[in-house]
Amino acid sequence: MAVVALAVSGCGAPEPGAETLVVFAAASLRGSFTEIGERFEAANPGTDVEFSFAGSSDLVTQLQQGAAADVFASADTRNMGKAADAGLLDGDPIDFATNTLTIVVTPGNPKQVTSFRDLTEPGLAVVVCAPQVPCGAATETVERAVGVELDPVSEESQVTDVLGKVTSGQADAGVVYVTDAAGAGDQVTSVAFPEAADAVNTYPIAVLKDSANPALARRFVDFVAGEPGQEILRDAGFGAA
Repeated sequence: MAVVALAVSGCGAPEPGAETLVVFAAASLRGSFTEIGERFEAANPGTDVEFSFAGSSDLVTQLQQGAAADVFASADTRNMGKAADAGLLDGDPIDFATNTLTIVVTPGNPKQVTSFRDLTEPGLAVVVCAPQVPCGAATETVERAVGVELDPVSEESQVTDVLGKVTSGQADAGVVYVTDAAGAGDQVTSVAFPEAADAVNTYPIAVLKDSANPALARRFVDFVAGEPGQEILRDAGFGAA
């Protein structure tokens, strides 16, 4: 599988002598984890948190190939399991959030999409996540529950790219997480569907075995799983684990 380049973003410029923590996190966590990182830095002076956000499957591939990181947060248990099977984790992962799917369409829903089955209508340009990505695996679960097979115009390596195809007008509809739809605001219209309850994704987080600062990494994991992180995640629309 081709490995995509990961965008690394810090919460701020490192201070001289600062401890740097590198967190690999699912793309759907970008907004929430950026805020969590800022709060963590404020609570731990002298700490600089840097993030790599991408599809969970791509992040696991990067880690398997030797990428240096301290913490891994996946959008599903399957990819965290791959990391565990590869001997990459220091201790057991902690489940910290859940997420469900929704349909996003261009504002005002001009194509009148009202159900998941409507995504099979002729002439509708639909985009989804690739099957190996958590949101793609969840979409396939919904397809089986509904009894349909989508014919997307593209399959993206991360959920934020699905959203981007819709907001840019390159697609009429996409299947994303409710948190991504909420973050997009009035750039999209959301269409909920009951079968989403059949494909709830659980998000685990873990310290990595090769962490350069395992004590700091553990503090970050505890921060995410504790009330400061949970408050931010709730506000973004994530469910409790």
